[in-house]
Amino acid sequence: MRSYKYLDVVIGTFVAVLIISNLASSAKIVTLGPFTFDGGTLLFPLSYIFGDVLTEVYGYSVSRRVIWIGFIAAALFSLTVWLVGLLPGEAEWSSRVGMEAYNAVLGSTPRIVLASLIAYWAGAFSNAFVLARMKVMTQGRWLWTRTIGSTIVGQAVDTLLFVMIAFAGTMSAGVLWDVAASNYVFKVGIEALFTPATYAFVGWLKRVEGVDAYDAQTDFNPFRAAMDRV
Repeated sequence: MRSYKYLDVVIGTFVAVLIISNLASSAKIVTLGPFTFDGGTLLFPLSYIFGDVLTEVYGYSVSRRVIWIGFIAAALFSLTVWLVGLLPGEAEWSSRVGMEAYNAVLGSTPRIVLASLIAYWAGAFSNAFVLARMKVMTQGRWLWTRTIGSTIVGQAVDTLLFVMIAFAGTMSAGVLWDVAASNYVFKVGIEALFTPATYAFVGWLKRVEGVDAYDAQTDFNPFRAAMDRV
């Protein structure tokens, strides 16, 4: 068993980014230049940057555990919000706020919640797998190729699954494509923009933790998380 100085901080920040993104996604649709997306998209790309850092520094097995931690946290958040929505509101609170306001902000439909969880799980594992395999193939060189390359794959899986599961049949194919393309380009662009910061953070973390994992012999089965040791 290995003890790391900052792994708990990275995990906590990753999960916080994931939960805050889910909350912001329900709260508001925003416009930024040519892009139109839910508010959570502003922060969600950072979860992929943290995913890259986890796999690059600590290895796929650690990243696999963290992805499952994030999935359970997101599911618990959604379940709690749903259960609270089912309970009757206190009279004074209802007169001031009302269930309509609560549902408007937090009352995501089950279809959207399901889409979010499935898309996150598939996208995060795709991202981690591609980065781990590319690291071995490049012998640890050209970090930018695998941070951006893994994001291109992971965000494609994430975006397509979410848009298709959440919105297919509710809007035209043209609008569906515009939403998917806008989200995808923005998310990948954020990853590319943060590449210098990712380089600096990864380099520092490898030095202070004394680890630089290579997944040459790793079992990439996503369901082996319970067997992983950190």
